Amino acid sequence: MKRIALATALLLSACTEPADIRPSLLFTDGVVLQRGHEIPVWGTAPAGTEVEVSLAGDESRGIADALGRWSVKLPAREAGGPYELEIEGPGYSKVVRDVLVGDVWVASGQSNMEWPVAGSRDAEAEIAAANDRMIRQWYVPHTWAAAPVDTVTGGPWTYAVPEQVGDFSAVAYFFARELRAATEVPIGILHTSWGGSRIEPWMSMEALGFTQADMDSIVAADEARAEAVLGAIRARLGEIPTVDQGLVDSVAVWAVPDLDEAPWAPIVVPAMWESQGFDGVDGIAWYRVAFDLTADQAAAGVTLGLGQIDDSDRTWVNGIEVGGMQMAWNEPRVYPVSASALREGRNVVAIRVEDTGGGGGIGGSPDQVYLEAGGARRGLDGWLFRLGEVRVSSGAAKNQVPVGLYNAMIHPFLPFPIKGAIWYQGESNAGNADAVRYRDLFPAMIADWRTRWGVGDFPFLWAQLANFMAPDPEPAESGWAVLRESQTATLSVANTGQAILIDIGEADDIHPRNKQDVGKRLALAARQLAYGENLVYSGPTYKAHTIQGGSIIVEFDHFGQGLVGRRTDGSAGAGIPIEGFAIAGANRRFVWAAASIVDGKVVVSSPRVPSPVAVRYAWGNNPDRANLYNGDGLPAGPFRTDSW
Repeated sequence: MKRIALATALLLSACTEPADIRPSLLFTDGVVLQRGHEIPVWGTAPAGTEVEVSLAGDESRGIADALGRWSVKLPAREAGGPYELEIEGPGYSKVVRDVLVGDVWVASGQSNMEWPVAGSRDAEAEIAAANDRMIRQWYVPHTWAAAPVDTVTGGPWTYAVPEQVGDFSAVAYFFARELRAATEVPIGILHTSWGGSRIEPWMSMEALGFTQADMDSIVAADEARAEAVLGAIRARLGEIPTVDQGLVDSVAVWAVPDLDEAPWAPIVVPAMWESQGFDGVDGIAWYRVAFDLTADQAAAGVTLGLGQIDDSDRTWVNGIEVGGMQMAWNEPRVYPVSASALREGRNVVAIRVEDTGGGGGIGGSPDQVYLEAGGARRGLDGWLFRLGEVRVSSGAAKNQVPVGLYNAMIHPFLPFPIKGAIWYQGESNAGNADAVRYRDLFPAMIADWRTRWGVGDFPFLWAQLANFMAPDPEPAESGWAVLRESQTATLSVANTGQAILIDIGEADDIHPRNKQDVGKRLALAARQLAYGENLVYSGPTYKAHTIQGGSIIVEFDHFGQGLVGRRTDGSAGAGIPIEGFAIAGANRRFVWAAASIVDGKVVVSSPRVPSPVAVRYAWGNNPDRANLYNGDGLPAGPFRTDSW
């Protein structure tokens, strides 16, 4: 190939300066390429520049067009590697090493997809046990654009090894781990998600039915909000900091204990900074607070409770770094501080907080913010605050603005062939009206992504919303239940699958730590739909019902080894009473009902409803009564037979 490159250089004659050839960032060491499809490689170069690409004996050449874009395609390959990908041009040569050919899955959605392995159940053990360099992730940072962009951001490719897997999307990692065990094929993850995002930002202008005038109006309104936020900050601070002066060349200059604190302002902790005069501000801010210790307390070490920091933090005591967490906005910070960082008398805590969108700062409850010294716990008072780097979220966060995330976090990856997509989103669309509209938006997004990726109707799998919030003492209406219904309705789209999660959530936490079962259930659907295995990949789903006297008899699909009830201790059997069902008569008032499994069906009744007309199951924000499963251990999905 180098001989060909030399000849090309001569033909282009007077090429005395190296060409400015820039392959897409994706084509760096560790890249995973999709098997079974032609392999595109693309980038930029001066117009007219010829670029040659080779992979394991296959070669292709392309010429940069008038806009400086070049692209080549290499023949499709079976799974394998590692290989070297060579990219050459006049005065330019690059070798991309450790290239694998396997299956590439897009992992997208909001915070439950973004949630890292490091914040999941049994995180320490999971991280220590990770040892599969055939699972790799490309992380796409939070970005937004008013129009579609072509430039890929993020990276590099990281590996499922203890040093790196903690930052992987937990759902995507556990999904990939299951697929690796079942297929032994290398798995690449394109992780592109943003906590708190609605579905509309992930959809193209065309998928939403917007005109250019609609988009111009949206962008103008967003810019106006941003300017209003900036104006408020200028009025308060004068100059708006755009580069963090608290961390310079990796030195935390705002963490030293004897810092001049005159430019710092008092702030209430715990509370988000938006509620204290900094509405619309994202970026980096610093907090400081001091506490006194006796000599004995300093020698024994202390523990700091620093609340729930949104999103990420690095924490120092007397200038010595003692802790930090990334993208763990709902995780209480509890950091032990050894004697080596402490002193008798005044000690200073400094916290660098980075917020990527939505609320920012030190949240949680007052009892989560404390100093524990000498066996006694006391509060931390006298907090100070200073902005380090302001990024404006324009009042309405960018992850709420239609089309923007599609433009910046999906569109650049469309030339890159994929196997399929996994999706965990919906919490931000779970208001009642939004939840109904979701059944139109979600299929439209899937269809649009499939069309634009150009690799066919690839498998699209999603996590149904988990149970959350306080259980309802009596049957009630629920936006979360309607959103789940809209997700289930999308199963009418070909080659789609759903992981039912109403049994793994947490009443007081929208981010359940059990991401292992989410990944496993998504992988079951993938093994059936994407890999052709014949297995039970879903819990029981509603099929039909009949009314016989005072009872409603419900039939199910996906019953596997048979319908069973499950007790809280995990034991299961067909004879266990079934809970979570409610029925109503013509008055539309639902009451809890008795239910039992009879001849592979569920018979539901209540003496309070002698003439039932409708039945619901697991209908609520947190349907904690629901205990119907199949014999394969998968929970039945929520449903209703009415449309009230």
